Amino acid sequence: MPSLSDNTADSVGIKSYVLRAGRFTGAQRRSYNELSSQFIIPFKNAFLNFSFIFGNDNPVIAEIGFGMGEATAAIAKENQDKNYLGIEVYKPGIGRLLWEIEKQNLSNLKIIEHDAVEVFAVMIAPACLDGIHLFYPDPWPKKRHHKRRLVSRPFTDTLADKLKNGAYMYMVTDWEDYAHWALNELSQTKGLVNANEDFAPPAEWRPSTGFERKGLEKKHTVRELFFRKI
Repeated sequence: MPSLSDNTADSVGIKSYVLRAGRFTGAQRRSYNELSSQFIIPFKNAFLNFSFIFGNDNPVIAEIGFGMGEATAAIAKENQDKNYLGIEVYKPGIGRLLWEIEKQNLSNLKIIEHDAVEVFAVMIAPACLDGIHLFYPDPWPKKRHHKRRLVSRPFTDTLADKLKNGAYMYMVTDWEDYAHWALNELSQTKGLVNANEDFAPPAEWRPSTGFERKGLEKKHTVRELFFRKI
């Protein structure tokens, strides 16, 4: 039975997110109430069996913090030969993604409504993921809050441990400081190798998100990172 290690337990105590109240639209609330039992996997202290969950042995990509899920649904629709596991705590966003799942009839997408640090600690088995997506994580720009940044060791060590050999870790951010922070943390993570000299070229397969559009409106530079598990 997996359990929280001392290091992971310490990191769980410092949350990398703040729960936003948000407002459920009628459609989001209906989707959340009616579809949760079908597409949300309950948090539990046991490794997931992806073959059982998805009904196939296709590659599995995990996305941490999918927000409103617009990019998540678009990627899942375009890649039906892959399975996607979205991890999020924001209920309106979960409701919106559930609405998209129903609308687009997506069978290759499941959700876990829980803290990603705990999910990766006890629900994701070692060397079982083919990829990890992290689109626009909270940058926690104030120096005193840097300890809350998700892309930090030892959590990046945990992420690397869950990737198969040859699998990838992909991150995008519009905060320059966080981009360099993440580049340093991932570069020092055992088992991960940068596929580029520093930042990655734009990924053509990734749809734009609301966070990205807001960042570009503020003249922020979008940075992408792409690492492989060796």
